[in-house]
Parts: sequence; structure tokens; C-alpha cells
Amino acid sequence: MPPKEPLIYRLYEIVQNYGYAYKAILNEKFGDGIMSAITFSTKVEKETDEKGDWVKITLRGKWLPYSRF
Repeated sequence: MPPKEPLIYRLYEIVQNYGYAYKAILNEKFGDGIMSAITFSTKVEKETDEKGDWVKITLRGKWLPYSRF
């Protein structure tokens, strides 16, 4: 399935390559759980320096610890 649109493909590629590292860090910092995609916000910013323009994407989601019934 990878998406055909180049920018969407790159975002998809980031999750494929770094997803497990993000998961390990989040589990280390917060314990077992998931980040909410419902209670969620995102911010896109442009940064510029001597090397050019950079994209900064912030994903902010409520942490939902796994609960045992």
C-alpha cells in the first residue's frame, strides 16, 4: 500500500523507519499504552536557518495507559 503522493509517502516512510523507536521511548517515559488520535492536536511550523527551510511537525495526543479489566 504505500501512498503514491510523494509528501504522504515520506510521512509514511518516517513511521515505518522510526515507529518502533518512538514506541520504545514512549513506553519508557509513560509505561504501556497508546497516544490518543481522538484527543489530539497537531502543529506545523516553518524554521529557516543558513542551510535552508525546515519543517517542524508537532503531534500532541493524550496518553492512554493500557487498563486491565
